[in-house]
Amino acid sequence: MSSVPVGDRDAPLFLDDSAWEAAQHLLMELVLTDGLPVVVPTHARLDAMLAGRDPAQSVGMMPPLFGEITMQAVAWCCVVAGCRPAEFSVVLASALAALEPSFNLLGIQTTTGTANVAVLVHQPLAQALGMNSGTNCLGPGNRANACVGRALGLVLRNIGGARPLVGDMATMGQPAKYGMAFAAGTHAFATPLRAPRRSSDEMGMVTVIGLSGTMEVLPEPGASTPEAVLRPVLSAMRGARAASCGGQRRDPGEQFLLLPPELADIFVAHGWRLADAQAFLQHAPGDDWPIARGPADIHIIVTGGPGSKMTCLVPWGGGTFCSTR
Repeated sequence: MSSVPVGDRDAPLFLDDSAWEAAQHLLMELVLTDGLPVVVPTHARLDAMLAGRDPAQSVGMMPPLFGEITMQAVAWCCVVAGCRPAEFSVVLASALAALEPSFNLLGIQTTTGTANVAVLVHQPLAQALGMNSGTNCLGPGNRANACVGRALGLVLRNIGGARPLVGDMATMGQPAKYGMAFAAGTHAFATPLRAPRRSSDEMGMVTVIGLSGTMEVLPEPGASTPEAVLRPVLSAMRGARAASCGGQRRDPGEQFLLLPPELADIFVAHGWRLADAQAFLQHAPGDDWPIARGPADIHIIVTGGPGSKMTCLVPWGGGTFCSTR
């Protein structure tokens, strides 16, 4: 049995005929898993995941322990998470996006709060990978959603060193720390986030989001106008902020709203653009504390299936701005 360096330790590579139970036991003993059973990492699976990339190529260091982000280290995490080779680039791009200074990965990885890194995969890449942007898009059942999110979680844990009582000091944590990845829909209302740097319009995009949790929000009864949809959203965003600020008035950050298609249809029917919804939430009367740094920092993403239930992604109160790559 050989090994490859992953973060602060050597991660084993098993022979094809290695016993599954023994492999699970060793990986658990080395604290290289998230607690769930994993795909056994073999030479053949690692080589397939790398797909000809230079295994030793380094693209940065990941806090809090500043492990080296090499191709083979990311590929190893992808293998054990169950990813296909086509998903490797999504996991790698997500890890690199999280290194942007404004994302504040060090804070997210080490806070005593419930902060987690979620991955939003944009179209058409999400469709090409078979990701779920419909019913239960934040829940179980889709292999690509589950494995991409889990792989990034293992990268953060194994390469970054965010293990409980080592780098990760979360008082409670949250289930999404096992992994959270979802896909944007294709509705005409919401314009996708744009990457600050990209060399081709054909490149796929991923966005990482630092969030503390999710909150279900319903529109007003019988809502048939954009205002009736958004007023409860504003109340939810203000309430979540008040609950997480510890009595301190912090600088405004950003907000995320996941909007199901049938509610997005209401905005289109009334001639509202994305900018109109952002301005409504940012400039609504009744509070002199802006809900976000600016209207453009209120991100509305159309995703999900039939129904009128919305989801606010509650931003981490320690300070973070999403990063698209």
